[in-house]
Amino acid sequence: MKKIIFILLVALIGIGANAQQKKSKNAKYSVEVNGNCEQCKKRIEKAAFSVAGVKSAVWDVDSHQLALIINEEKTSLEEVEKAVAKAGHDSEKAKASDEDYDKLHSCCKYGRKP
Repeated sequence: MKKIIFILLVALIGIGANAQQKKSKNAKYSVEVNGNCEQCKKRIEKAAFSVAGVKSAVWDVDSHQLALIINEEKTSLEEVEKAVAKAGHDSEKAKASDEDYDKLHSCCKYGRKP
């Protein structure tokens, strides 16, 4: 009887320790992305969501902050920034090519830093 209780106790401790080691694969980020208007908002969010692993993407017109929740097992912040740059919008780590920037509507063209 004591052996059975001991085995059950060890099993429960093992299961509990294993459950505590589970890591969260989702991470929150905030990155500044250049843009001007609601059209920019739609384009930036669409570009972010085009990357597999992006759970949430919300760009604020006033603060220019893109709030992200991503699954780090499927993508990285750098991949999202590259996708947004491909849509024509600069971030700190990824700059849009001149060709991609020139495709933007005239109201969406923000002042680019050299």
